[in-house]
Amino acid sequence: MSYRVRLFCLSLLLSGCHTMHDPTPPDAPERPVRTTTHGDVRVDEYAWIREKENPEVIEYLERENAYADARMSHTAQLQETLYEEMLGRIKEDDTDVPWRKNGYLYYDRTEEGRPYRIICRRKGTMDAPEEILLDVNERTREGGYINVTAPTVSPDGRRFAWLEDTSGYERCDLYVKDLDTGEIVESSLHELSPWSLAWGSDNETLFYTRQDETNRPDRVYRHRIGTDPSADELVFHEPDGRYFVGIDRSRSGDWLVLGIGSKITSEYHVLAADDPWGEFEVVAPRRQGIEYSVEQSGDTFYILTNEDAMNFKVVAAPTSSPGIEHWAELVPHDEDVYILGVDAFRDHLVLSQRRDGYRELKVIDLRDGSSRVLELPERVSTVRPNVNAEFDTDVYRFGYTSMTTPSSIYEEHLDTGERSLLKQDEVLGDFDASDYVARRITATSGDGTEIPISIVHRRGIEPDGTNPVLLYGYGSYGSSMDPRFSSARISLLDRGVVFAMGHIRGGSEMGRHWYEDGKFLKKRNTFDDFIACAETLRDTGWAHPDRIAIEGASAGGLLIGATINMRPELFCAAHAGVPFVDVMNTMLDPSIPLTVIEYEEWGNPNDPVYYDYMKSYSPYDNVTAQSYPNLLITAGLNDPRVHYWEPAKWTARMRDIATGDSMLLLKTNMGAGHGGSSGRYEYLREIAFEFAFMLDHLDATEVIEGDR
Repeated sequence: MSYRVRLFCLSLLLSGCHTMHDPTPPDAPERPVRTTTHGDVRVDEYAWIREKENPEVIEYLERENAYADARMSHTAQLQETLYEEMLGRIKEDDTDVPWRKNGYLYYDRTEEGRPYRIICRRKGTMDAPEEILLDVNERTREGGYINVTAPTVSPDGRRFAWLEDTSGYERCDLYVKDLDTGEIVESSLHELSPWSLAWGSDNETLFYTRQDETNRPDRVYRHRIGTDPSADELVFHEPDGRYFVGIDRSRSGDWLVLGIGSKITSEYHVLAADDPWGEFEVVAPRRQGIEYSVEQSGDTFYILTNEDAMNFKVVAAPTSSPGIEHWAELVPHDEDVYILGVDAFRDHLVLSQRRDGYRELKVIDLRDGSSRVLELPERVSTVRPNVNAEFDTDVYRFGYTSMTTPSSIYEEHLDTGERSLLKQDEVLGDFDASDYVARRITATSGDGTEIPISIVHRRGIEPDGTNPVLLYGYGSYGSSMDPRFSSARISLLDRGVVFAMGHIRGGSEMGRHWYEDGKFLKKRNTFDDFIACAETLRDTGWAHPDRIAIEGASAGGLLIGATINMRPELFCAAHAGVPFVDVMNTMLDPSIPLTVIEYEEWGNPNDPVYYDYMKSYSPYDNVTAQSYPNLLITAGLNDPRVHYWEPAKWTARMRDIATGDSMLLLKTNMGAGHGGSSGRYEYLREIAFEFAFMLDHLDATEVIEGDR
């Protein structure tokens, strides 16, 4: 470990107290501060907060929670009102659209008063008797957190496997249930990765993944149901810390597909599912910077790749010899169309892609090569594949939503184009979509790049310079923030808030180049774009200059932290959820989950060029003696992606250095991880708290009456 890394990772256990800056009542939290220097290098004076097993740390976080509740006590009635409003729009007794697989219809449903889903199926038709595969409500333990992932039924339909996380740290227990007897026949596998399970065709073999000490899925095992897990065979181990591994089964059921991927490089291995104890064979060996993924139909693999194609292209190769020398181009590269994914069926491919900042679905007929793009009813909208579990079918199911249209599930006949609406989420109460208006405008960033902004507001609101605005952003990992409906958001819109979403670089809204122009040594484009969005909303009259709030979570929390360091006067309030703000300390510590993997996102700070650039925007390292906007910081004690200490340390440094009299709150969920509370009712409570904070500082706590 380098000298510089050692300095950043030191935990100095010195005594002393320091009063928190925020102008607070006498019972405000205090914490020991260990400020010192080592030579000319400043040591991280808050590194002690990483000591999760230290009772003083837990006590400190609990005092911060109590302080946040006390400072927000004047909004208690508003929080309750918001919670009741949001809950009142939800149909608590609800059933998902069933999807078909091997003669069964599978669906999830919810019941009033119960926080978790119930996983069910019926044989043949929905008139058949219901079979409950898993009632997640009955799996909750002391503490209340639970997340069930990778539910999967064996090919013969007789066994049901799932993974269960009860802490939020994404370390799971495996369970297998005999659906004939209702007996749990497997419960001896623990500490598994939460994302991968795959059955072999023998209905006895189950593949799973394990993680290393940094929570990186690095191993694939094969297990025979009912046998001692200590005898499980290690199928694949990936020693390179930049790569994740996972395993799945093709839609046709013919192949087991083992994937290995970093941020910019991928490799796939395949095995016939009817030979689950055979040897996997590589499709194409990895080459640095080349990404690909594999779908199968008949005797052909359809491969999505970025080789000589920034926006990706589709090639075809025989399943018998899929190496790169046999790749034949099927869908060429298009500078205007970014291909995101491929779904393969017996006679069709369906491509998910982006054009002009919007998602679309393109259908290709494998019999004659003809193609068409599905038409959508609104421009400012989002379309995505839904559950399409069957391979031998000519119907395709997709989800559709906009900022004014609730989530809807459609099914389209791929040959005729005949379309039917299967379900649109009900929004209870007096909701009327025509009361709201969505539109897209653009901002001009500092380098002249045009940045799209999607906005939604109550009908009748005009860009007259008086409106409160909440601007949301993310801008990392190539993840696009597409316009979608939120029933909870109505509580903001009905109070006159204009909700805006900045489609900033670092995402992929405008194509793969949009991502490439917002990472590595171009990361500051992300922050410049977001600031340009805020300034445009102000300058075009959509926002009152003193009533702009911003919000982002995870890497979006980095966006919030960097932005308020750069332009604090532009915003009245900010919410940073589970924020990745301690960039330097985290990226200099390879023992922390995701660090090594993300060298290909942010850069490796052991390289002086990247070190200097990352330090120039790291929120924690750039807190200065200036007045900041009112700030709510939320965290999860068991978060494995952005550890609780990042927001906690950032809060502590802000209290010591920042000036002015703005409110600064840290709220830590002491029993959850990256996504907050797992139950739907507690999750709504969290949203109500966050909304109340924003509305209070936007001076928009009252519902607009009369014509709106």
